Amino acid sequence: MSNLTTFMNRGIIDELLRDVNPGYFIKPLHGDPLPSQIKIDVKEKANEFIVHAEIPGAEKENIHVDIDNNVINIRAHISQIDSETKEDKPLRSERYYGEVSRGFQLSADIDEPASKARYKNGVLTLHLVKKQKKGGHRISIE
Repeated sequence: MSNLTTFMNRGIIDELLRDVNPGYFIKPLHGDPLPSQIKIDVKEKANEFIVHAEIPGAEKENIHVDIDNNVINIRAHISQIDSETKEDKPLRSERYYGEVSRGFQLSADIDEPASKARYKNGVLTLHLVKKQKKGGHRISIE
């Protein structure tokens, strides 16, 4: 009976959260942590594929796109570092860094020299031009 009284006095929510680490509810100051995978959107047009890849926090120099026929690999090194001044008194400091990558296969081979990439506002946009298939060669019959 005393356990029931104690449970009712503390409240149901307090009792359920008693063993949970209080730091669990503190949200990072810089939003979400490093993503586990790059999120992409792929659209197909007659002569090209358009890929939008979300890579927030990456510098353009740290993004690498590799094309091997119809296989695309995107990888990026992301680091978030705060600057501090002498007047600052750090109370909490949260940083993240690491590598994220994404690989996928398209339905046609890509013409690497004709393809273009642009990175703006955390989104990498790829215009991947399809390789033109050479027409078949007709042979004469003797």
